[in-house]
Amino acid sequence: MDQALLLVHNALPAEGLRLSAASAACHQCSYQVLAFIPASNGSLRKPSTVTVAVDTQHPLTLLLDGFSEDRELCKIHYHFGESGNYSLEVKTLSRSTQTVSCDLIINEDPINSYLRCGHVLCGEGGAMNAILFAFLVYMGILAIVIVGRLLMKIDPVRNWVCKKLNPRETDRLINSELGSPNRADSLSSDPSQHLWSAISRQRLRSLDTFRGLSLIIMVFVNYGGGKYWFFKHESWNGLTVADLVFPWFVFIMGTSVSLSLSSMLRWGSSKKKVLGKILWRSFLLILLGIIVVNPNYCLGPLSWDNLRIPGVLQRLGFAYLVVAALELLFTGAGAESVTEMPCPALQDILPYWPQWIFILTLEVIWLCLTFLLPVPGCPRGYLGPGGIGDFGKYPNCTGGAAGYIDRLLLGEKHIYQHPSSSVLYQTKMPYDPEGILGTINTIFMAFLGLQAGKIILLYKDQHKQIMSRFFIWSIVMGIISAALTKCSKDEGIIPVNKNLWSISYVTTMSCFAFILLLLIYYLVDVKRLWSGAPFFYPGMNSILVYIGHEVFENYFPFKWKMQDSQSHAEHLTQNLTATTLWVIISYVLYRRRIFWKI
Repeated sequence: MDQALLLVHNALPAEGLRLSAASAACHQCSYQVLAFIPASNGSLRKPSTVTVAVDTQHPLTLLLDGFSEDRELCKIHYHFGESGNYSLEVKTLSRSTQTVSCDLIINEDPINSYLRCGHVLCGEGGAMNAILFAFLVYMGILAIVIVGRLLMKIDPVRNWVCKKLNPRETDRLINSELGSPNRADSLSSDPSQHLWSAISRQRLRSLDTFRGLSLIIMVFVNYGGGKYWFFKHESWNGLTVADLVFPWFVFIMGTSVSLSLSSMLRWGSSKKKVLGKILWRSFLLILLGIIVVNPNYCLGPLSWDNLRIPGVLQRLGFAYLVVAALELLFTGAGAESVTEMPCPALQDILPYWPQWIFILTLEVIWLCLTFLLPVPGCPRGYLGPGGIGDFGKYPNCTGGAAGYIDRLLLGEKHIYQHPSSSVLYQTKMPYDPEGILGTINTIFMAFLGLQAGKIILLYKDQHKQIMSRFFIWSIVMGIISAALTKCSKDEGIIPVNKNLWSISYVTTMSCFAFILLLLIYYLVDVKRLWSGAPFFYPGMNSILVYIGHEVFENYFPFKWKMQDSQSHAEHLTQNLTATTLWVIISYVLYRRRIFWKI
């Protein structure tokens, strides 16, 4: 998978060759030796041949030089195709001038991993687009659902179905996990529990839909994403689909915090009681992450010697604790009401200036630690991946200050051992993408989500105002991102980097999040053109779906033995099936009114 076969034929009679390669996706990487090709047998006039496997995910630059005289003979930039068979013929054109030619020949055409669905889906020699095939299947299911909804509008059909199924309209439990958006408190002692029906009609389905969309994409990429490179995390700087979803989940968590805390205070809950609930929820999230999600119990019992301490739920729990406590400290019941201000354009910011001072102070701390903290053996302010990056000058500096802080405070055995940079950049140091320093910017991401919640509260039912504020915030975040990155992947002041959770990564993801929330809010809650299904259902049981997909990842029916483990199509089929099963499970739980709250 993701490889091609390259036969290197050396017809030079008196000179051996060294074949090296560098990936176009590897920024400032030194060439890596792939093979040594001995000189040809002059008496037999037969070129020497060496077989090499080359990567097909990104374009490669091949460098051929003579290892005896150490001279560059030729350089070829080429994007090899998966499972292709190629020959690189090296020969002398003129003995007098010693001119060398390097000819790349296609012996066997590569397959198109995006245009081939394999034997399982299409039979022998099938050539249908695997991703397109999956898309058409889901579109077919959607079409059936739409037709079913249209039929349900016909009175005789609807009456017959209601008699047969006797469906009950259900809604989520009030104030579900992670401070989900509700207009009432979830505490059983609160009076809002007796107003279930009235409150459920006021719900914003768009927030659950946003959360569910982020969660389902997260489940899909965690299960493998068909083993396509664009469904994997970026090796270092830049973005793939997999890098979008976690910050979006953090963002919508912040939005939910604003709405749920406002509701609790409005219904008379004391700040002390709410703070206790925040502390307990944060503790449970962190504990579940360390004890349930991080260990792989299929490999043996829990071992404290090499237990990973950071993680997704741990970071969610800590970000939730800080943002919810910050909101509780500086916000009271009815604080979201609109008041006359000297600058109406900033009325969702200026009343909360202490919160902004706190968040900006955190950002100053992140900047100071990132760019000023001395890291042994590394340049100050280093943001690179180490390994063979930066031409191999700093092989043990992966993540700079962020990696150093984690190794110093947590220990190398208690952080992630296989970072995404280990393959392309060949890094050897452990590095945790959910480490300590990046948590600061995760808090900032949740705070921007909190800002979206304030907008919803401040401009309640004023849809144009809400959407215009979302759009303005998206533009502002986009401008900041453009300034920090210089609109480039690697050349900016602070590149977009998910491993570091750089500030430009947060501003870029929040730019996308505000726009996405605007679109979903418009379609689901304003125009009601879309119910939010199917993402609405996992969005209402997000913690259960996330923990469940991690715990049962290696169990049937979420995983099974494949006929061809080197087939993208089979991986895609398995991963989509597993993801769909979690959507179905969340729908069944929704219908049975089962919600797991923390």
